[in-house]
Parts: sequence; structure tokens; C-alpha cells
Amino acid sequence: MTASDDRPQPGTGTAAENIPGQTSSQGKPGPWPPLPEGAMIVLPVRNMVLFPGVVLPVAVGRKRSIAAAQEAARSHRQLAVLLQRDEDVEHPGGGELHEYGTAGTVLRYLTGPDGTHHMVLQGEERVRVIEHLEGWPFMVARVERIAHPAEDAPEIQARFNLLRQHAIEAVGLLPNAPAEMTQAIENMTSASLLADMVATYLDIDPQEKQELLARLDLKDRLDAVSRLLNQRIEMLRLTKEISDQTRESVDKRQREFLLREQLRTIQKELGEAGDEGEEARQLAKALEDAELPEEVSKHATKELRRLERLPEQAAEYSMLRTYLEWLSELPWTRTTAKPIDLHEARRILDEEHWGLEKIKRRIIEFLAVAKLNPEGRSPILCFVGPPGVGKTSLGLSIAHATGRQFQRVSLGGVHDESEIRGHRRTYVGALPGTIIQAIRKAGAKDCVLMLDEMDKLGQGFHGDPSAALLEVLDPEQNSTFRDNYLGVPFDLSKVMFIGTANMLDSIPRPLRDRMEVISLAGYTDEEKLQIAKRYLIDRQMKANGLKEGQAEITDAALREIIDGYTKESGVRNLERTIGSAFRHAAVRIASGEAEQVRIDIGDLHTVLGARKFEDEVAMRTGVPGVATGLAWTPVGGDILFIEASRFPGSGKLILTGQLGDVMRESAQAALSLVKSRAQGLGITQEMFEKNDIHVHVPAGAIQKDGPSAGVAMFTALVSLLTGQRVNHEVAMTGEISLRGLVLPVGGIKEKVTAAARAGIKTVMLPKRNSRDFDEIPEDARNRLSFVWLETVDDAIRCALGDDLAECCQEKQGVQAAE
Repeated sequence: MTASDDRPQPGTGTAAENIPGQTSSQGKPGPWPPLPEGAMIVLPVRNMVLFPGVVLPVAVGRKRSIAAAQEAARSHRQLAVLLQRDEDVEHPGGGELHEYGTAGTVLRYLTGPDGTHHMVLQGEERVRVIEHLEGWPFMVARVERIAHPAEDAPEIQARFNLLRQHAIEAVGLLPNAPAEMTQAIENMTSASLLADMVATYLDIDPQEKQELLARLDLKDRLDAVSRLLNQRIEMLRLTKEISDQTRESVDKRQREFLLREQLRTIQKELGEAGDEGEEARQLAKALEDAELPEEVSKHATKELRRLERLPEQAAEYSMLRTYLEWLSELPWTRTTAKPIDLHEARRILDEEHWGLEKIKRRIIEFLAVAKLNPEGRSPILCFVGPPGVGKTSLGLSIAHATGRQFQRVSLGGVHDESEIRGHRRTYVGALPGTIIQAIRKAGAKDCVLMLDEMDKLGQGFHGDPSAALLEVLDPEQNSTFRDNYLGVPFDLSKVMFIGTANMLDSIPRPLRDRMEVISLAGYTDEEKLQIAKRYLIDRQMKANGLKEGQAEITDAALREIIDGYTKESGVRNLERTIGSAFRHAAVRIASGEAEQVRIDIGDLHTVLGARKFEDEVAMRTGVPGVATGLAWTPVGGDILFIEASRFPGSGKLILTGQLGDVMRESAQAALSLVKSRAQGLGITQEMFEKNDIHVHVPAGAIQKDGPSAGVAMFTALVSLLTGQRVNHEVAMTGEISLRGLVLPVGGIKEKVTAAARAGIKTVMLPKRNSRDFDEIPEDARNRLSFVWLETVDDAIRCALGDDLAECCQEKQGVQAAE
């Protein structure tokens, strides 16, 4: 048995040294005073107790302990070995040591090659500390030596004989116990020595051994040691019994199982094991209450029987229990949808969202069908639109209107197929996929489940998550959706899936085909005003701690914020800016400057700073060669300026502004079309031969591509070469052909909304896009005039003609008639 008073620290010795009686450079006496009468050098130790009559090796590492050991070895003095009360104390004082210890003699002192210090101690007699002394580089204490007790009494001899029998029996139960140990116990004649030796080798805590050391009454000490030894013998007997019964039927691969069974039996005999069947009964009750489908119920029953046969310590036990808990907690039959009231649903949708008539109509249609056909399949909708237009919050409103639970699953950045389908149970830490997890949180199989940011799904080497969604979002297949973790089918047909995305291009076509896509265009200024008045102002007042009547923003100020401080398709920046205005009001009210704050258009410069956006349209199109186009972006529509200039050269066409291949080809086609019509436009051939033409699209840090700028490029080139300015109140979009036809393009709703937001008065669109007229928000239709283009000649007459009214069609009544 090896013990230590400290974690070893590096020393300077390199060889064995200082057997007591020898001297060295480390063994010379120091300049400290001699020890007084009755004083002993103290060696504090932890994790060990030295008993009288026992020889133990001790490793020393602390400086004071090394000094104490060296002085004891040099001067042939005994050490008082005392156990620390708290083993974590690095430098214990007298108060941190136990009162009782053992006087020990240093039989041998060694310094190892690695600088560690070791010694062999023999316990002599018990000592009690009377007083700790100071003035030495090691601990010193005045002690009282405790004489060996008398052993002549018959009760002492009887206890001695009984303890010796038990000690011999314990040694016999130990595997591979040496025969010399039994012989040594039989030859022992001292009851005190036998009790101390047995206490030394008992597998008990050092503090318990200290209690035995402090028992001065020999009869009491023998009883305590016998009691502890009997407990050890009972455990050894039980272990041997189990080992003998199972040894023949156990091979090497079952050894771990055997040890766990032994531990389980021992715990049961000691009364430490709980009711093992209670957990299984609780699981069985939970599975019964879950109303599992027949196939799932059979599978769960089979797994439950396996669980009952497994020991709790088995590695598979915890995994199997977790699996059965998942089965019991899923809503196999639970639904929460309330009886459908179409009028109430319409009221809720109108109350929580302004506009969005097409989406509201589609939701009401779904509810009407569900009311007439409750067993029908839920639709799979996908809202596509720029950020901030209310796609995610619309899902909450749908859940509210339908009385269903709502859960949201964010798919942005998901690149592992197992995130959707789950991991197999064979993996450590396996869990079901996000779909099953969300349904468990919802607690109902007919919840509204929003799959947010579907266009931002990733794809890694672990599989394609968009492919895993194909089964989830197919109404014909998802009634038997099989998660890898569950391993049994789960019916998703009652779940109302709603996807959201900023753009459709990055969603794989098979996945798009499974969803009904509903586009959300950006809001017009009037719609933003209504949204701000109905929702944003109240929300920001509460967020900033303002009560009703304490702060107010006028309609004029709101219009100025919309027009001059935020240019976006959605309303997120608008809400932030309103919040900034209310924070300014909150500072004034909280500081006592005012009790009520009214923010008008004249206060915005002080509250929000200078206006951030100016009307660039008139400024940019004030010279020939500049036309205003319309563009679609993932964050909504936007206006696009096409600038053209000419200078002496050799007839080259220069294109700049981060243009993609398609847009470069549109510029080439526009120039070719201008050349082919040069005579009719009054442009000489010499102008093309002796000038270079530079076409630039500003915002050069942004990649631009697509064919829809063809009309704008053609108009800008005609304006440049004829010297006529393009009307700054006109914007246009459309692809052109070399025959001069204007071809249809996409994103009409977003582009027209952006034109209305930018202050454009007239929009030129391809005539074949007139079918998209009904998709344009009503406010934008009322504010804009529309010109439908069949050829580029229509564009020239409208954008460059002297009288704009002649080439403009009537407003929406005329377009609808066409």
C-alpha cells in the first residue's frame, strides 16, 4: 500500500540518499533551535492513516514535509503523522489537522532519479497533540504519548479471537490472497495490533480510519473494526456466490454484463436498489394513453419487453427508454383545430394583417374546403417575397384563424439530410429530425408547421436536405412519413405546411412542384402608412415603455419617414425608425422635459437626422442618354438607371457596372437595333463609325443580369444619339428582339410596386404582360399610368415624344378592356 502527503514536486536529488545515520548536503542541521521536551516533528498527510505496528511507504512533496522528513531521518527522531481534515488545503496549519495521530519511525529515506522523495515509516504508538509550536521550517507540536491498553481482560480476549477468525475468513474470500497473510494473522498475539492491522487494510474512507485511530478504548475499537469487517465479508460472500453460479455460462464477451448483474444483486441485498419495474410500468401506461396505431403499438410493445429484460446499467437501456418516451409523447391522434367559422377567420386575418387579399382569399378557400371535407389533405403553401413583408408572421395568423398550434422550423443553413429525417438509433445521441421534434412540441398532429427560409437550404457530404423534404411535402406520401429514428410511419397529412422563401430560383424544381407558390410583393407607400398606423406604432410604444397618449407621430411625419428615411419592400426598417423616434420621446418624458411628445414632419431632422433618400429620378434622367429601367431582386423590385455616353473613337461598345452575360447581350442587341433603325431616327452612320459608346449601369458593386433591361437600354441609346431627353417620370421594362418586338418578362408586380414607391408616374410594360395586371396592388394601379408595348417604336413615342399624353393609354379601365 502506498500513501502520499501531497502531489510530488520536482526536487534536486538524483540518487538514493540519507538512510538514517548518514549525512549529506541536504541532511545538515539548520540554524533552528532544538526541539523542547515532549515535542515531535509533525508530518501532515492526506488520503492515508498510519496505525501503530504497521509499516507503510509514504511519498512527500511539500517543502515543509520534505524538511520534516529529512530532519527526522538525520536526527533519528520520530514523526507525528497527522491526517488533514480537508485534503484540498495546500498548506495546512495546526487547526486543519486531526488531534490524534501516530508516532512513526523513519526506516528508510530515498530520493528518486526524478527528484521525488520517499520514505518508509513504521507506526509505533498513538499520540495526541497538546499544542502546536512555531519557529521551525517544519511543523512541530507538543504531544502526549498514549500507552498501549491492557489486554488481559476476558472480554478483550474474546473479541480478539472473534476478530482473528473473521480476518482469516475475509482473507480466504479474497481472490489470489497470499498464504503468508493468513499465517501472519494466526501468529498474532496482540488484540490492539490485530485491530490496527485490519483497520489499515479495510477498504474504507480515510476519515473513517481516523475515527478508529481515535478510539482509545480497546474494547470499543475491536467492536467497531469487527462490525466493518463483517460488512466486507458479507459482500465478499455474495460476490463469490454469484461468481460460482454463473462462471460456467459466461464467456469473455459477457464479462461486462456479469459484473453489472453482480452490482445490481449487491445493491438489492443492501437495500440500495429501487423498484426496477416501476419505470417500465410507467412507460407502458404512457404508451397506452398515446393511442398508438396498430403497427406502431405492436412495435412499441416488442421494444418494451426488451427494455424489461435489460439491466438498468446496460448501455442500451437508456437509449431504448428514450426511444419509448418519444413514441409515447408524439401526438398520434391528438388534434387541436376548433370548429371552422369562416367569418371569424376572416376577421382575425383582417385584424392582424393589412392587405394581402390574395393570400387571405386562399386561406378562406382552404377553410371552406376543410369544413365541407374534414378528411381532405392539408395544402402546402409557399410564400415567396422580399424580407419584411410579413411571410413568417402570416403563419402565426393562419394558426390563430384556424385554431391550430403553431411551430416554426428554420431551414437556413441546414446541410444534413439527417436534420430532416433524423438519425438512426444506432448512433450515440441520436434524435428524431426537426419535423418530428416540432410536431411533438406542438402536441397536435394537425398543427401549422412553418418551414422558414427554404431557399437557404445547404447541401453537404451528409446528403441533400431538400431531397429529404420531398416526402414531407408530398400530400400523396407524407401520410406514411418514416423518420429514421422512429423507424415507424407517422401521418403528416393533417399538418398544414407553410414554406417561406425570398426567391424561388434556389429551391430545386421537384420541391417547388410540391408546393403552391404565393408571391408577396413589396408594400406601396400607402400600405406602409396603414401598417404603421395599425400595428407598428402600438408595438413600438409598448416596446419603449410608452403609454397611450404620451407620444404621437403625425401622418405627415410617417409619410416623410416612409419616403425619406426608409426605402424597402417590407416594413422592418420602418418599424426600427419609428422605434428610434419613440426612444427620443421616451428620453424626454423620462427626464421630465415633457409629459407628452408629438412628433411632426418638422421634428424629424432633430429626431432622426438628415433625410437619407432623395429623389434621384429627375436628377439622373436630366440629360440625354439616361433611361429608368425596372429590376427584380431577391429583396423586392427596384429602379435601375441605364446611362449611355459617346466620345470619339472607332465604334466600340463599352459595357460596365457588373453586368452578367445576358445583360451584356441585351446591350449588344439594343445597339444593333438602333443601328438598323438609324435612318428613321435621323442618326447618321458616321456617328457609329467615329464614336465609341459607353453603357454603364450604376451600383457597380452589385451583380446585375437578365434580359428585362433591353427596352431601357434601347431607349437610352436612342436618347443619346438623338439628343432628346427621356421623360424622368417614365420607367420601363421588357426584353427586345432584333426585329424590334418587346417580349414579356417576370416580376411585374414587384417592379411596378418599386416604380410607385420611387415616384414614377408612367410605367411601360410589354403588352404580353397585361395578363399580370390583376396581380399589381390596387394602390399602385391607381397611382400609375400604364403603357403596353408591342414594339420599340411604342417605347420611343412614349419616352421621347413631345406630348406624353398622346402615347399613354388610359388607366386601369383601358388596360382591363384590352
